[in-house]
Formats: sequence, C-alpha cells, structure tokens
Amino acid sequence: MNNKITIIGTGAGDFDQLSMGSYRKLQSAERVYARTIDHPVIQELTNEGLDIHGFDHIYEGNESFEQTYRAIVDELWAEATKGSLVYAVPGHPMMAEATVQLLLNESKKQGIDVEVAGGQSFLDALFTAVRIDPIEGCQILDATRFIRDEVQVRNHLVFVQVYDQFTASNVKLTLMELLPDDYEVTILQAAGSKDESVLSVPLFELDRSVEVNNLTAVYVPPVQEETILYRDFSWLRNVVATLRGPDGCPWDKKQTHESLKKYLLEESYEVIEAIDSGDVDHLAEELGDVLLQVMLHAQIGEDDGMFSVDDVIYHLNEKLIRRHPHVFGEEKVNTEEEVVGVWNRVKQEEKGSTSSKLDGITKGLTGLMRASELQKAAAKVGFDWDEAEPIWDKVKEELDEFYEAVKHHTYDSQEEELGDLLFAIVNLARFYKIDPEVALHRTNHKFEKRFQYIEKRVLENNELIDAMSLEILDQYWEEAKSKGIK
Repeated sequence: MNNKITIIGTGAGDFDQLSMGSYRKLQSAERVYARTIDHPVIQELTNEGLDIHGFDHIYEGNESFEQTYRAIVDELWAEATKGSLVYAVPGHPMMAEATVQLLLNESKKQGIDVEVAGGQSFLDALFTAVRIDPIEGCQILDATRFIRDEVQVRNHLVFVQVYDQFTASNVKLTLMELLPDDYEVTILQAAGSKDESVLSVPLFELDRSVEVNNLTAVYVPPVQEETILYRDFSWLRNVVATLRGPDGCPWDKKQTHESLKKYLLEESYEVIEAIDSGDVDHLAEELGDVLLQVMLHAQIGEDDGMFSVDDVIYHLNEKLIRRHPHVFGEEKVNTEEEVVGVWNRVKQEEKGSTSSKLDGITKGLTGLMRASELQKAAAKVGFDWDEAEPIWDKVKEELDEFYEAVKHHTYDSQEEELGDLLFAIVNLARFYKIDPEVALHRTNHKFEKRFQYIEKRVLENNELIDAMSLEILDQYWEEAKSKGIK
C-alpha cells in the first residue's frame, strides 16, 4: 500500500481544541477533504488559506445518510488512487463517523492504507456539561439510523448526529413511545466550545426549542420512576421472577405447569370475549393476562433449570422464520392458498414420516377444537365432503340416532350418539368456516348476559328467582332478546 488516507478529527468545535500535530498534518497535506465545511475548525483553516474540499454537496443530492456516506467514501477511494490525502471529520474519527468505519473496513480490499490520527471527542465535553459518569451505563446512538428496540431507557442516552429538525423530530417521536411527553431532555450545542449551549426542555418540545445543526446532541437521563418502565419487557421478566422468588407471592411460588393449565384456557377465552366486545383497551388487558401465563411457565422452567423465556422466544423466532421461506427466504408465493401449502409442507418436513396423519394433533385440545383439527387432517387426504348437503343429512341422521338412544338405549349409547351428533355439527361448522369453539363461546356469553338480565328484573321486583315460574322467567328472557342483549 503506497497511497494513504490520513483521517484527522477536528474536535468538538473550537480551533484551540485541534492538537498541534493535527494542525501541522493539515497544513502540510497536499490535498485535504472534509466531510463537511460547516465546522468552526474547518472554517478557520479555510480563512488561513488552506484549500479544503468539502462533501456538503453530496448531502443535498442523496435521499438517505447511507447513500451519502457511500458516495463520500467512493469519492475518497477514487481520489486516493491519485495520491495520498487527509480526510477531516468533526470530533474524533472513531466516534459516530460512519464514513470512517467504511474506510477502515474496505482499506485492504482497496489496497490503500487508512491511518486514524486522532482528535478530541465532543463526548468529553458533553459528559462534563450534563455532569454524568458514563461508567454508570451510557448508550450512544446515531440519531440518523437508530431503531426503537435499541433504546435502553435505564441508561444515560446520548443521541449524536442530530443534524436537522427532521432528525430531531424522529428522535422525539421514538422516545415518546417509551417515555412521558413531558420527560426532561437536554439539547447540547457545540459542547466544549466557546459557543456551547445547554438547554433542558420537555420531550415534546425537542424539535421546536432550538435550531439544530451538525454540532447538536441530545442527552436523555436514565429513567428512575418505576411506572415508566412498565412497558419494558425485561421489567416484566423481573416482576414475574420476583413473584416466584424467596420473598414473592405464596400462590405464585406453589404453581406448576400442571396447575396453571386451567388458567391458560380461562385467559384465552377471556381474550376471545374481549375481541367480541370490540373494546381494544380490554383486549390489551386480557392479552396481558395470557402473556402472564407464558411468563409464569417460562419462569417455572427457569427455576427448574430446564428452559427460560429466552428459549421460548428463540424457538418462536426460529419456527416463524423456518415456516415463512416466502418472506425470509427465496421461495415465491402469490396467494393465501399457496402460503398455506408452504406452511403445511414445512410442518410435514419437520415431523418427517409418521404412522398416522393424525399424530400431530394436540391431545390437550378441547373436544370441539380437537374434532375440528381431526377433520381438517382427514380432509387433506381427500376424506371429506365437497358440498354441504351430505353434511346436513349426516347431522339429521345423527340427531335421529341420538333421539332413539334417549328413548330406548343405555346411558353409554346415549353418550356415544350425542358425541356423533356433535362431531357432525363440527363438520358442518368447518364447511362454513365457523370455529365451533368460538361460536359456542359466543353463545355462552349471550346466555350469561341474558340470564343476568333476568336476575336484575327479578331483583327489581323484590322477588326470589328460585320461587318464580318458568313462564315468568321466560318472559324476562324474551325481554332481554328484544333489547338486543348478546
């Protein structure tokens, strides 16, 4: 490698922050390029007569920072083939400088040496300005390309590269999903320079309080109030672990996988009820109750040294990616039917050869759910009706057989014939794409509401429900129906 790119950091802002060694390299360089001319040190050097080529025009011609950085680096490689050069960047070259990382990563491939000569980071001045010790836990994020899931609000947060109002607005909107709107944040301008400005504002004013530029950073103090962390998954994990810990809840500590089964079913049905009600807030609450059951099972697994919620999440991610090759792989599908075909094929590949097409159906399902799944499995190999009329005939046939069993046969035969009738009704529901379990749950809910109406009417009349005739109770029932109670 003969030609070389020497990268020099121009510091946080003031000209006197530039080291004598860096100053001499800049003055003696044949060619100097700067990521941006809009920096006090670069402007001072220009005033002294140094010829510096800036890349500000590239920012204006690209739609994303990634494209901008790529274009700058490509131009630097092209210029470096003509001879060595100095590349000046704000602050320290190794701090929030994507172009520097690209240069370092591609140096060997390009056959051009890249040397980092150093520079003063603005972080030293920033930590001093907001009076924090980063060793307590500090996260530094590039405001131009961070995502919400990266943000850890229990740490000191520093957002750099807050170039413009759009970037500041993106930071604000993301933080408002995690923090209260009036959470106090600090805007720092030109930290460590004579023009340093430190302004604390409520979060919702972040993009309105000052004119931001390439010397702007935003500091967010760590969350201290527990209730703000209630949306945090790791906080939930700690809460559940505490409930089952030595000083936790006696009821939670005694639970097992077996004892929790009924609660998982109950909570699942309550989710269905919330969906039927159309109340989204209630749905969010009930989904939380189902999540609690998952977390309790995961914590029991962790307490027993068998598995943790991390394993649960791993298996879920792995399965979702494996069963969606049309999303995460190269396979192409165009219709919902093709998606189902891919899903079933992948499931079959996972199971390998089995002795029966019914082996994979969970035995712990409710009767209606298991009947539906058995019929679906049989239908996949053609053991199914293509139209509804034969199914209707089968329902009528099973109803007649149950009626005969009730009149003339034993309890066992009555139970068997009733089971056949229910199985036939499930088949009919499946043909019309109705989930029998959901349908029955809906009817149960309707019965409950109407019966509670009867109880209310009886109470209004100062009567005892068990002393009233069926005729009167039925009148109240019809009242409930006429009022549209469901």
